[in-house]
Amino acid sequence: MADRLECRLYLLVIIALATTAATGLIVDGPQKTFSDFILLQTSGARLINDFTVTGIGGAFLNAASVACIGLLLVRFSDVRLGGPTLAAVFTMWGFGFFGKSPVNILPIIAGVWIVSRMVGKSLGSYSLVALFGTALGPVVTYVMFEMPISPAIAIPLGVACGILVGMLLPAIASALLQFHQGYNLYNIGFACGFLGLFLSSLLEATGTSRPLGLVWNTTPHPLLQAVIPALSFLLIGAGFLVCKKSPKDIVEEVLQLQKLSGRLPTDMFDIANTASPLINMGALGLAAWLFVVLVGGPFNGPVLGAMLTVMGFGAFGKTLRNTWPIVAGVCLAAWLFGKQLSAPGPLLASLFSTTLAPIAGRFGIKAGMVAGALHLLLVETTAQWHGGLDLYNNGFAGGLTATLVIIVMHWFQNNRTKEDFEQ
Repeated sequence: MADRLECRLYLLVIIALATTAATGLIVDGPQKTFSDFILLQTSGARLINDFTVTGIGGAFLNAASVACIGLLLVRFSDVRLGGPTLAAVFTMWGFGFFGKSPVNILPIIAGVWIVSRMVGKSLGSYSLVALFGTALGPVVTYVMFEMPISPAIAIPLGVACGILVGMLLPAIASALLQFHQGYNLYNIGFACGFLGLFLSSLLEATGTSRPLGLVWNTTPHPLLQAVIPALSFLLIGAGFLVCKKSPKDIVEEVLQLQKLSGRLPTDMFDIANTASPLINMGALGLAAWLFVVLVGGPFNGPVLGAMLTVMGFGAFGKTLRNTWPIVAGVCLAAWLFGKQLSAPGPLLASLFSTTLAPIAGRFGIKAGMVAGALHLLLVETTAQWHGGLDLYNNGFAGGLTATLVIIVMHWFQNNRTKEDFEQ
């Protein structure tokens, strides 16, 4: 059953990615699509750089290419396509619309492979680090194309920097997991932000840093509004089709998934042992899409990327039950501090803040709302700390927020238990 399900997952993802690339080619035509695709490979990628501004076709082809690289890595590193790896591929797919490109992710993957060989392990042992570690892709393109040095020096230097980043990430990611104890789903985003602090400081010290900009498509193509509903219904339909159970039993299984805390590592496919996590992914996609509609946000590259990430983690920790308190907390903080939810920062924070879903899953609605509120306040400043080099800025802020909340919650629980015992 497991092997058959994995084959079907591969087929499902391949169909979705092929459709993405083909749609881009049809909408803008092959010539413009490939021209824009090449342009994206040599463009800056730091937060926030919406690739759909360049062109829909190029952005679609770039996103599909980035996700295909992730899928090929999973296939040839001998790891299973399941919850964690599916979340990684979907996240890479999403960030292919604003920040990741084949040019800036391949050196980082190569760096992880090199260090895995140095310590006598397979790439599969660090596959998630290689996949999620591509969050530091902007480091590569920044050195290659944004620093004021000769291209003959900048391009090989950018490749070298990407390889070095990949070699450092496995050690950092494993150590930082202890800080938040698995309550931040974007742990490698936390690690990338930590490393990004040092890289940004180095750029500042050498006088080669540049201020962050904002490339945000306010009039996106109508096609972008249809992507998430179409993919969500595809996943839900595939879930019902693959599960050899009655619809009632499938729904019951999906409801059982809602009871999970989502704390790392929670592979939904290991727990359900069927395709019901696909339904959970589709439901999360529709919920995220509806949220954007209700707050009046644009369906551009970054927003599409955020929704794809939410959907991907529907197989690796996120459910409707443990995500809504986090989003509610972000909305409450936005209202209290006079922030507009349709603005770039609050809108992306609302979607990406669901990295903190395990807090709500474990400690309840109130703790989840507090975590969401704190996350919004923090995430709007952390991008400046690492100079926009970490695409998973919400993962970095989420790691810090989760660490604070978990420390306080554990202290409170431990001391209350001790006092109750003494009484």
